[in-house]
Amino acid sequence: MPKPPTKPAELRAWVIAQVEAVYRDLAGRRVERSCELRAGCCHFRQTGEVPSVTSAEAVVLARAVRAAGKTALTPHPDGACPLFDDKTGGCRHYAARPFGCRTHFCRAAGGPLARREVVDLIRRLEEASEAWGEHHPRPLPEALGRVLGRWR
Repeated sequence: MPKPPTKPAELRAWVIAQVEAVYRDLAGRRVERSCELRAGCCHFRQTGEVPSVTSAEAVVLARAVRAAGKTALTPHPDGACPLFDDKTGGCRHYAARPFGCRTHFCRAAGGPLARREVVDLIRRLEEASEAWGEHHPRPLPEALGRVLGRWR
């Protein structure tokens, strides 16, 4: 992984590029899944599961949220993902969805990928997060809120 820049705007762009590269590499792997935009996994209160998101992934999500004209997220009234859109029944920012959503922790879509299948990608996300300054993954709403609060 190349050395990250130190200026905030350049670092943000670098982190986004690293995460997008991981997402492209994941998409290029042959993985049997049947998601078909089920969205059941988006209902955190019902599933009891909230994806953990690295700060680097939260940067990518924050960019999408800000591009939609928002500077903060409101919790979903029924405990669903704050990115869930009731009107469409899916993710408002599907292209920026985090790794956990991409690897389908959703049981109906095939369950989680084995860690050994994606550990190299996880490590790259962790490295990008370390460059951003926050190593430990956090629940999606918290991670995204922290990055949106830091965005300049």
